[in-house]
Amino acid sequence: MPGSDELYPPAQYGWGWMLLAIGILLLLIAAAWLVIVLTRPRRAAAVAEPQGALPATADVLSQLRTEYLDRIQQIETDYRERRLTPRNANLELSRVVRTFVNEYSGLEAPVLALDDLKARGVHPALIDAMGRHYYPSIFRPGPSIDPVAGAEAARTVVRTWH
Repeated sequence: MPGSDELYPPAQYGWGWMLLAIGILLLLIAAAWLVIVLTRPRRAAAVAEPQGALPATADVLSQLRTEYLDRIQQIETDYRERRLTPRNANLELSRVVRTFVNEYSGLEAPVLALDDLKARGVHPALIDAMGRHYYPSIFRPGPSIDPVAGAEAARTVVRTWH
């Protein structure tokens, strides 16, 4: 059967289908906008004024130093009044110094061994205090090193830590 030579125009869609497509497109755009708006942080929280002025970094660091110097003084006082043994006093001084370093600089000093601290190249005052005062007193059998000298080494670490 031979084909006919007549041309037929393409099928036309009705206006209903066109309105449905536009409606779906607008619905998708509205949903995307809603997701973006609901997942962004609120401006009121970001712009809210603090009740007091934020302290300067130097003030926070000096306050941290003062707090730890007071802790060191308390440990020394407890040792002098015989509430702590020399070994326990050095253990507490080691904890305080390591915690200070952690809070001041973020270095995980409380969980690092002396060799790890040396490998990381920390401040020499910490290495000296750990190697000369705390480690021998805590780990070595026999008499402990005088905690008063350990307290002075701890103060040096707190004052000179950068």
